[in-house]
Amino acid sequence: MTIEEVSEVLHMNGGMGETSYAMNSLVQKKVILMTKPITEEAIAKLYSTTLPIRSLAIADLGCSSGPNALLAVSELITAVTELSGELGRKAPEFQVFLNDLPGNDFNTIFRSVQRFQEKHLNNLKKNDQTLFVNGVPGSFYGRLFAADSLHFVHSSYSLQWLSQVPDGIVEENKGNIYMAGNSPPRVLEAYYAQFQRDFSLFLRCRAAEVVAGGRMVLTFLGRRSEEASSKECCYIWELMSMALNQMASEGLIDQKKLDGFNIPQYTPSPLEVEAEVLKEGSFAVDRLAVSKVSWDSYADGGGELINGRSREVRRDGGYNVANCMRAVAEPLLVSQFGPGEVIDEVFRRYRAIVTERMAEEKTEFVNVIVSLTKSRLC
Repeated sequence: MTIEEVSEVLHMNGGMGETSYAMNSLVQKKVILMTKPITEEAIAKLYSTTLPIRSLAIADLGCSSGPNALLAVSELITAVTELSGELGRKAPEFQVFLNDLPGNDFNTIFRSVQRFQEKHLNNLKKNDQTLFVNGVPGSFYGRLFAADSLHFVHSSYSLQWLSQVPDGIVEENKGNIYMAGNSPPRVLEAYYAQFQRDFSLFLRCRAAEVVAGGRMVLTFLGRRSEEASSKECCYIWELMSMALNQMASEGLIDQKKLDGFNIPQYTPSPLEVEAEVLKEGSFAVDRLAVSKVSWDSYADGGGELINGRSREVRRDGGYNVANCMRAVAEPLLVSQFGPGEVIDEVFRRYRAIVTERMAEEKTEFVNVIVSLTKSRLC
């Protein structure tokens, strides 16, 4: 899958339906909230060491859609507004940029902007502030903003996505749709090399756009192990590969299409993230952390509010995980195997496999979080 193809089909399921990202992104919400102390620390250090400024520019890269799209930005605005009062400063205006690929459901985001502004309205009026929200379609593996125009960049669960499937792996990775324990070393090396190219390019582009002393907090779906095909990062895709291979053996999907399908993702370790930051050289690492969250978004109980309405808690962990993965992966699968009943069957089987494995073992996503500061020498 080339850069152009990935750019066209890599997006989460839009809308507010049963399999939409908006209705199946509680895991991602939990990760954003788990990372909140690090993002608040970074924005506080930025604001307290910066001369009073009239406007603070914040970008969220890979924002997707639904209730999470403005969550991190909202927390950052609240933190700066409170800190400005403590420092005796006039709070700044906020310029918010929400970025994702062109296929993202920006319409759902834009419909929620008014509620987002109303949430902050009292503080905005009290502090004589204004709040501007902009959508920025495009790949973050390229320039998106004017030079020296951003103060703070946030990205969560986006940078593990690659700009393309690594070249030359299709013939060597048959039977798998991602890195797996039986993938040849050449496949693992190709995935890592693609991650290095992409993340290095991301850092160079942001180095041009972020002001000296500006900050970034980036959260990757990753792994603790230095083994690229570690079960802690690849298992969830291996189980989907099992469902797809079952269907291919029964003639329900074309074997050649399956053999040519690989996921454009790389789940890095903390050391791999740090190594690329140090190699590129524009940013200093302030914090590097790892956290975990259950595959099942409802494992700890509790529901979530969507548009002010409580969402029913579903007790079937396999259902929750399958729907979460469908919200993320369905557009990629549709681009390869077509829409309709075949996709429903993929996720029916995937749910059954996941349910069985979750009953037998503990299943968790690993998150790698890095907090960075732009060098004043760049």
